[in-house]
Amino acid sequence: MNPAVLRTEVRLFRREPGAVFWILLFPTLLLAILGSVPSFRQPDDSLGGLRTVDVYVPVAVLLGLIVGGVQSMPQTLTGYRERGILRRMSTTPVRPAALLAAHTVVYGGAALLSALLALAVGRIAFGVTLPRQAAGYLLALLLAVLAALAIGAVVSALSRTTKIAGAIGSAVFFPMMFCAGVWVPVQAMPDTLARVVGWTPFGAAAQALNQAAAGHWPGWGHLGVLAAWTVLLTGAATRWFRWE
Repeated sequence: MNPAVLRTEVRLFRREPGAVFWILLFPTLLLAILGSVPSFRQPDDSLGGLRTVDVYVPVAVLLGLIVGGVQSMPQTLTGYRERGILRRMSTTPVRPAALLAAHTVVYGGAALLSALLALAVGRIAFGVTLPRQAAGYLLALLLAVLAALAIGAVVSALSRTTKIAGAIGSAVFFPMMFCAGVWVPVQAMPDTLARVVGWTPFGAAAQALNQAAAGHWPGWGHLGVLAAWTVLLTGAATRWFRWE
């Protein structure tokens, strides 16, 4: 990790109001809007006695990861390649790998900050119980961050231009949002659909976070799905990624 490259990327990220809003603020804003609906603050038998706002906190946590990993990071990296920045860096003592590592830290860190903000607002504004199994929740969250960044790396590897990166990212973005439970919480999905969704990165992440939030250790099957997707996608991105 090159500290100078990391500082530069942090400054550039802070100058992108779109990225800051959609990664850091939008998930919590969506949670606040949903929490302001009176019926969403009432226990629901179809959700096991939980309130709708309770089950949407993990969704808001995952939404920041999806936006940062699947949409924002690929377009930035692809833009660097498209403008020849990566090629020029390869002729300097600063290797392109340092830039990739800096992006991983910046977007991974932004996703984690977004998760913390959603948890804090859920607790303070709507009385949502903090995860009862904190260690399991943190493990599932870290694996979800790695999976999101791995997906973004694959999107960047497959994209020659930022327009293509945006198109592929959008094609992946909406199915991942569905699997995370943005439109239908995983707890409210039919059993068969929930099992199918559980084999996707964010479906597995949603179920693992829900289990940890309820005080249980996340299922090893869900954690295994996240780890397997991360390894598989990282290997694919490494194989297909081009610096120019």
